[in-house]
Amino acid sequence: MADLTTNLSTRNLTPNHILTVSELNRLARDVLEMSFPLFWISGEVSNFTRAASGHWYFSLKDQTAQVKCVMFKGRNCYVDFLPKEGDKIEARCTVTLYEARGDFQLTVEFVQKAGLGALFEAFEKLKAKLEHEGLFDTAYKQAIPKYPKTIGIVTSPEAAALRDVLTTLKRRNPNIGVIIYPTPVQGKGVAESIAKAIQTANQRAEVDTMIICRGGGSMEDLWQFNEEIVARALDECTIPTISGVGHETDFTICDFVADLRAATPTAAAELACQDLEALKTHIYQLWSRLERRMNTGLQACGQKMDFLARRLVSPQQQLGNKANQLKLLQNRLALAMQQQLQTHRQALLRLKNSIEQLNPQAVLARGYAIVHDETGKIVKTTQEIKIGKPVNIIFGHGSADATITHINPD
Repeated sequence: MADLTTNLSTRNLTPNHILTVSELNRLARDVLEMSFPLFWISGEVSNFTRAASGHWYFSLKDQTAQVKCVMFKGRNCYVDFLPKEGDKIEARCTVTLYEARGDFQLTVEFVQKAGLGALFEAFEKLKAKLEHEGLFDTAYKQAIPKYPKTIGIVTSPEAAALRDVLTTLKRRNPNIGVIIYPTPVQGKGVAESIAKAIQTANQRAEVDTMIICRGGGSMEDLWQFNEEIVARALDECTIPTISGVGHETDFTICDFVADLRAATPTAAAELACQDLEALKTHIYQLWSRLERRMNTGLQACGQKMDFLARRLVSPQQQLGNKANQLKLLQNRLALAMQQQLQTHRQALLRLKNSIEQLNPQAVLARGYAIVHDETGKIVKTTQEIKIGKPVNIIFGHGSADATITHINPD
């Protein structure tokens, strides 16, 4: 009432002032909008109508009361479900009054299914716990094999996600084997079944990569993949795992524990295997590059061979060159030998002349004689002979024995 009094004061109204209906409704709307900040309310949907304009009109009720609500198109386009009669929801809204009819109503900004607040709280609590234990640590994440021979899929055989995954795998690489580990993926108590399917695949160890997937849905629909039992089974799995649960905007505990998170089941299939056509194209590109390099190398080798061939001498020519070199050497040796022989001849001639000049016989031939005493010793002076002693005289031709009869010392 204090706010109402203030509004009356600002309009210069007195308690006796007579208001029109429009003024009353406008004043009541102002008081309501200022008195109630943005708040949450829960209730059961009743009389839901979706107008041609796209706006939603419905009532929220509990056991004893109800209130009209409106959610305009600009806000309800962000809601991922369509409320229906009897749904229990939680709405974030403001209080207002529709002046034209004087209807008290709520303007809804956002809605979610009732109980999601508790789910979010449970999600964050478990997420923090597992993160603290190291289940999300990237250091322990396994690498996804690039070229798997067999891929396992943990999902429901009736799920649309399975068809999407199989279609994608067949399109990308039809040679890859697929093993399905069937399990319900929605409903109360199916988390144990999902965990058991993961454990079965791990025990059999017959696949190289394992995909855990299901299509999109509300938080309640995906809640089985937020259960701790599923997280533990994934953490203990030795097979590289890919989580493809929900749509791109959906996140589950399964996404954080798995070795790799995919935005959708189709994306999970794309991450699990290489595109065969892309591989063929890549191999062709590598082959073309290798061929170009080989041709370039062969051309370079050919040019080098041509260059070496111009420098290469045939064996016959090499023999001819060696023969010429040998002949030249022989000539040089012969010339050197002749020069040496001539030199030796000249030296020998000089020695011969010297010997001939020193030859006693030549001296004797010129009229000289050699005298030997009786012992055969050459007599060089008169002191070496005595009168009456025999001597032997050698002439240029012949010799004679004589006896010393006279000695002339001079």
